[in-house]
Amino acid sequence: QVQVEESGGGSVQTGGSLRLSCTGSGLTADSVLGWFRQAPGKEREAVSCISWRGTATYVSNAVQGRFTASRNNSKNTLYLQMNNLKPEDTALYYCEVLRACYDGGYYVSPSRIRGRGTQVTVSS
Repeated sequence: QVQVEESGGGSVQTGGSLRLSCTGSGLTADSVLGWFRQAPGKEREAVSCISWRGTATYVSNAVQGRFTASRNNSKNTLYLQMNNLKPEDTALYYCEVLRACYDGGYYVSPSRIRGRGTQVTVSS
């Protein structure tokens, strides 16, 4: 059974940095993970994804140039390095198993397996 768990959230000031981690169990070489976020009262937003072999990545326009996704397959872990954080980045960040990730976006998996999320709060 596939499970994922996030960590690394916290509170920072504008311009600060955080690195989120998403550790999975039961993943395979074809597994794809993505980062999403959801702020109170707003719809969920895709942030980034990366194929498990690293052959494809997607980064949303809102975080392009500030956030970078990477993965360590030996540790079954996906990372999200977030730099130059802004108050509008405040949200619950969670990772989700995807069906596919390509340079222009991603395909949702019918399993909708996701973690509970980790809170990121950016103060001005």
